[in-house]
Amino acid sequence: MFTKIAAAALALALTAAPFASAPARAADKLTVLLDWYVNPDHAPLIIAQEKGFFKAHELDVDLIPPSDPSAPPRLVAAGQADVAVSYQPNIYLSVKEGLPLIRFGTLISTPLTALVALKDGPVKSIADLKGKTVGYSVAGLEDALLITMLASAGLQASDVTLINVNFALSPALVAGKVDAVIGAYRNFELTQIRLEGKEGIAFFPEEHGVPVFDELIYVTHKDKVGDPRLKRFLAAVEEATIYILNHPDEAWGVFVKANPKLDDELNRTAWTDTLRRFSHAPAALDEGRYARFAEFMKSHKLIDTVEPVSAYATAIK
Repeated sequence: MFTKIAAAALALALTAAPFASAPARAADKLTVLLDWYVNPDHAPLIIAQEKGFFKAHELDVDLIPPSDPSAPPRLVAAGQADVAVSYQPNIYLSVKEGLPLIRFGTLISTPLTALVALKDGPVKSIADLKGKTVGYSVAGLEDALLITMLASAGLQASDVTLINVNFALSPALVAGKVDAVIGAYRNFELTQIRLEGKEGIAFFPEEHGVPVFDELIYVTHKDKVGDPRLKRFLAAVEEATIYILNHPDEAWGVFVKANPKLDDELNRTAWTDTLRRFSHAPAALDEGRYARFAEFMKSHKLIDTVEPVSAYATAIK
């Protein structure tokens, strides 16, 4: 009996030994290119990194701000990175250009862009824009947003004068160079204007004829849709988002510890203004929303045809 027990114990030990001595599985690398320098819009990514949610999902994630904000989607299309933070309107343009990109998740699920004027200025309503100047940064989408918003007040594009102020939207408005600006981020520019001693008023595209869209999304190469790292990435981001919503003050502390230069009034206010806009279910896809915005893009001749939603967006299962 003793011999049989000893032999069984030895066999069990030999069987278990490889597992006991095996090294821990190495985390899978994943390169994520941001759309801009780190700011509160990226909170779920930063918190997932700093609180170990990525690590818990066996991911080693590199978060890289771009030197050129237009480059990340192209770099992902070229296979030089795994994921890029981009914009829903841009994915239609990428598909139009033939780039092999697809949306697989959402970071911010409401528009952030807005038409902004000064409270003490001449523009109290969209109708007041008649004969006024409007500053913009990027032609194309901003023109389409503005034209649609003007139409909601019975105005046409010819009723305003567009002025390219590059990316100096708030400074141009505060300095009186323009009467309003299109493309201002409601979670940043309004605070920026206040810090300059003025008060702003915002008009939201989605309340003036523009279909609701996701401001920030995650895109990847179409060949990587089946990559299991992407599902784990979204799971980690979702956990981080829930943590932020449940513990906003603690999460802010983690965020600024990782990015101490952002510990100022502008970013503290932006943090609060952005929290409710993060997608609570980043892997979910509202196909109707994407189809409606494709029709909007085509109606403004930004794209030539309306492709099936599956051509530019998917849900990772």
